[in-house]
Amino acid sequence: MNGWQDAWPAPAKLNLFLHVTGRRADGYHSLQTAFRLIDLADILRFEPRVDDRVTLKRLLAGVPPEQELCVRAACLLREATGHKAGVCIDLEKRIPMGGGLGGGSSDAATTLIALNHLWRLGLQRGELQELALKLGADVPVFVFGENAFAEGIGEELSPLVLPQAWYLLLMPPVEVPTASVFKAPELTRESKPIKITAFFDGLKHRTLHNDLEPVVCKRYPEVARHLAWLKQHGEARMSGSGACVYAEFSTESAAYAAHAQLPSAMRGYVVRGLERHPLHGLTG
Repeated sequence: MNGWQDAWPAPAKLNLFLHVTGRRADGYHSLQTAFRLIDLADILRFEPRVDDRVTLKRLLAGVPPEQELCVRAACLLREATGHKAGVCIDLEKRIPMGGGLGGGSSDAATTLIALNHLWRLGLQRGELQELALKLGADVPVFVFGENAFAEGIGEELSPLVLPQAWYLLLMPPVEVPTASVFKAPELTRESKPIKITAFFDGLKHRTLHNDLEPVVCKRYPEVARHLAWLKQHGEARMSGSGACVYAEFSTESAAYAAHAQLPSAMRGYVVRGLERHPLHGLTG
């Protein structure tokens, strides 16, 4: 399948830990993190246009069309390859914005993968990852298409084989702007770098953390409240720069048992960890 008539998934991610290990001269932060793909996904559809314009079928509130990441991805792909065709992109958002789940980055990656295939451009995965980095630090991992241990600004990726897991994912009713969190003077920027083996030890002994979490919880009481409730049901952590928080369970039934106790004022879903991106096979 995977033709013009098909729906193209853009899965969300969780950060299983996030350490800020320094600040670079270019203003970016050096990070270490582990990305886990999950089965919560936006859906994209693409329609060829008779002209050379790149357009959105429906606008996202508060986002100018030319700044939408999937539009920027399509334009970047055309610029890099000299392709002239136009496309209309229909983006169905299911991943909350400002939630730390990488929705916009995943939309951009799916756009690169899909249009590379539909336009028959023939770019390989590594070439698409290079383009993806120009769109944002989280975009390359979705093109990479596997769970990954990440370093640098998040673009140095090593594949991870992770155990099967389900997650109770809570969505506090706030949007957290990533840039303001990284600029916070109280942010710890001196975490000691770890190796992949230490990550698996931390996973086993539940000693991992997210350096951004204390900053966000202090500034957004709703995030702190959701996290406190979740910690009653197991080890809980914030994903990325928030606002979403999650707890991991080894069985689907355990995740649903915790979800059944969720207060009516809180919104949450049970999601499954993926082994790889649904479109992984389309990039060589």
